[in-house]
Amino acid sequence: MKKIFITDYINDPVIEKKIFKDSAEITCLNEKDENKFPKEIEQADGLLVWHAKISELTFKKLKKKVAIIRYGVGTDNIDLKTIKKYDVTFANTPDYGVDEVADTASALILNLLRKIQLYNNKTRLHFGNWQGEVVNINKKSPILRTSDHKLGIIGLGRIGSALALRMKQFSMKIGFFDPYVSSGYEKVLGLKRYNSLNDLKSNSTIISINATLTKETNKMINKEFINTLNENTILINTARGAIIENLDIILDGLKSNKLSGVGLDVLPEEPPKESDSLIKVWKNTNDELSDKIIINPHAGYYSASSIKEMREKASENMLSFLKGNKIRNIVKA
Repeated sequence: MKKIFITDYINDPVIEKKIFKDSAEITCLNEKDENKFPKEIEQADGLLVWHAKISELTFKKLKKKVAIIRYGVGTDNIDLKTIKKYDVTFANTPDYGVDEVADTASALILNLLRKIQLYNNKTRLHFGNWQGEVVNINKKSPILRTSDHKLGIIGLGRIGSALALRMKQFSMKIGFFDPYVSSGYEKVLGLKRYNSLNDLKSNSTIISINATLTKETNKMINKEFINTLNENTILINTARGAIIENLDIILDGLKSNKLSGVGLDVLPEEPPKESDSLIKVWKNTNDELSDKIIINPHAGYYSASSIKEMREKASENMLSFLKGNKIRNIVKA
């Protein structure tokens, strides 16, 4: 019988067993550290991987033609530089949780531009003043009608497109930058295509990062990027944390009013250090900037349905490999 190892995170493979049935024996290692993988992994026909980092240390132990399939979209925990030296096929699972992430990005945008969190916190603090807080807050940072905002989307893949369709319902002007999207796609969705990040920045009051993490996008949001934004831009990241160079540039942007608010579902380092300056401000409810920061614990993808979908699709893809059929979403080194 074929042997499938689930490296980490999943303790009960009830979903996977329904897919594989009698085609494979499934073992849950419950181990993120590949140095602690058991010797039995040598006989694997396939690895289903969540967060464990997989490098040449594991590749060279595998004695069979193997598929490694990642639960989820990101590929940065797999050593793509050395995988091509071995008889290993690698695929990810990018087509799950699209609605959840697009909904999260939409919610972060609407929360910040309608100042829902800000009103909630300030009204609690100054309860007797009630609607007076609306006036006080808007003296410093006037709230705009939603249709007066211009949304710039970096990366118009599945999630970026889903976000655009959602925000169009608010009569918002929407553009995007993505050099890998075919010419004419913007006409299908009724969007403005920008040919550079600079064009997108100069024409946006809200910027949403929805790109994949690549050599091009790694640390793309840097000090220069923040310093050249329009005043009081809202920045959203539901993509990959490493696209933002560090959290210090975000804090500097808030202090200089280049940023009026940030919604971060992902961070450059997860979990973040409590000593990080932005995290200190976020945790300090007495700091005025705290109300302008929303941080989620990388939860944008999550729902009971999306997790089930992800596990099913990864397992179905692995089953196709075991049967000698074509597998989907192969990632080339």
